[in-house]
Amino acid sequence: MSDTADARARLRRRIDGYDWNAVGAALDAQGWANLPALLSARQCAALADGYDEDERYRSRIAMQRHGFGRGEYRYFRYPLPTMVQTLREGLYPHLAPVAARWSAALAEAGEYPDTLDAFLARCHAAGQARPTPLLLRYVEGDYNCLHQDVYGERVFPLQAAILLSQPGPAEEGGDFEGGEFVLTEQRPRMQSRAQVVPLRQGDAVVFAVRHRPQRGARGFYRVNLRHGVSALRAGRRHTLGVIFHDAQ
Repeated sequence: MSDTADARARLRRRIDGYDWNAVGAALDAQGWANLPALLSARQCAALADGYDEDERYRSRIAMQRHGFGRGEYRYFRYPLPTMVQTLREGLYPHLAPVAARWSAALAEAGEYPDTLDAFLARCHAAGQARPTPLLLRYVEGDYNCLHQDVYGERVFPLQAAILLSQPGPAEEGGDFEGGEFVLTEQRPRMQSRAQVVPLRQGDAVVFAVRHRPQRGARGFYRVNLRHGVSALRAGRRHTLGVIFHDAQ
């Protein structure tokens, strides 16, 4: 087995080793779930260090220019880097049953095949063929406004973000301070609730793209979610975003 094939196999085993029943229960209950230590420090560094390798990416977005916040991110081009492709392919089949369950609960028109390739074929048939996995970089003062990553009519209702940097002050071995991952939840006729998701380097958070079902007295209703990143007080922060639907 080649080194690349061996690395892919080890990462797939890492993904498959989580308690996906518990992950699904957390997603149902709160719209997000942690996958601790999904990537090693070495894997995180390999992704972050490739931020300036232009040939990897199809576009660069300066957030301030578009009113998205401050900082920047880059969308990968096809073919995706091996690690990004493996994460996308490996996470999808564990999340597709949750996506199907949510779609049924909310009576939405959405079908989620067993494999990522089959789902992407439907995206591409609908005119959504641009890859959406992205790498984000923040420095002191940067932040990301609350938002949803939709990109077109075909939407997979879950996505993942993986923290590639170590939080904490530099004197304690950290890469940045501040920069917390934040989710807000809005239920009908209720005030919004904010949640800060605790992450360390290599941890992933899986969360709802737009909404999740919540059981009420008269059946299920939609709980809307948005996500963002609070302002960095110091240092530099990199994050990998794994979105499963492609863009128009």
